Amino acid sequence: MTSTTTGPGNRDQGPGGGAWFDRWATQYDSERRLLISPFDAYYGAAAEAASIVPGNPKQRRQHGVGEGGAIRVLDLGAGTGLLTAALVEALPGAHLTLLDEAEGMLAQARDRLAARTDGALEVIVGDLLTDLPDGPFDVIASALAIHHLDPADQARTYAAARERLAPGGVFVNAEQLHAPGPQWLEDHYKERELVHARAGGFTPEAEEQAWLRWSVDQHVDLETQLRWLHEAGFGLVDCVFKSWRFAVVAGWT
Repeated sequence: MTSTTTGPGNRDQGPGGGAWFDRWATQYDSERRLLISPFDAYYGAAAEAASIVPGNPKQRRQHGVGEGGAIRVLDLGAGTGLLTAALVEALPGAHLTLLDEAEGMLAQARDRLAARTDGALEVIVGDLLTDLPDGPFDVIASALAIHHLDPADQARTYAAARERLAPGGVFVNAEQLHAPGPQWLEDHYKERELVHARAGGFTPEAEEQAWLRWSVDQHVDLETQLRWLHEAGFGLVDCVFKSWRFAVVAGWT
């Protein structure tokens, strides 16, 4: 069963807003593998971290525990559902809630997930912070979305996620990082990914559009990401994957 609601927040038409990102909805997926050199390991690590929660059917079978209710999953900034699809494989039968401002991208997510989930699917068109549903959730996950907020709101999102997690729940964020220290290292972080993308056929026109999207990104370094998790009140914090600028951080309640 699929339901769609629209949050009370405004659907921002400007740079960084939902309608702005919808301009790239049709080519978004095809560019991901070009722009993320560790694509499979990156999304796989996020899904694996999200699966380490009490009540995961796979874990119940492994440990001989009886059946329980469906795992409640919230995907923040779900976009076209790339991360959500990985979560479906890791958390069979989960109740999925997708939140994003970009309505066109969410339409693609619905199409992607319709035949792949045997649980309920709820779609919310809304702001990443102001339209956050109350929960509680067992898993809150995000990929390449929270960095569209300014750093103060990124930290608030971490805290808001912690407040909405059930006991034993996990928050997972697959992020792009800013390099620590000098600008030359940050420049290398960016250049090595462009080299990979160009080798795969990334065109100059696509690169120009990518730079336009990146112009609204506000990346922070790994140390800051982990500090935010600690400050939000997570009892266990880890970086479960890192390949240059791509990292997966997780916090368990």
